[in-house]
Amino acid sequence: MTNFTFSIPDDLKKEIDKFPEINWSEIARASMRQKIADLNFLKGFRVNSDISPKDAEMLGREVSKLLAKRCKGDH
Repeated sequence: MTNFTFSIPDDLKKEIDKFPEINWSEIARASMRQKIADLNFLKGFRVNSDISPKDAEMLGREVSKLLAKRCKGDH
């Protein structure tokens, strides 16, 4: 496995430190996997569409927001 290092703001580090039981490396890996899956989906979607990459990403964000609301029960 390769190591990957990145910086985070101090305020985020303070919040992370409140939950030492969480495997933050796994959270970061899962987030990166999801972003790659999203980008690959958008890339495939773009191949068959005239929509711009920026518009596709905005559409994806809107869909994500609506799904989050639905999951929370905020219709």
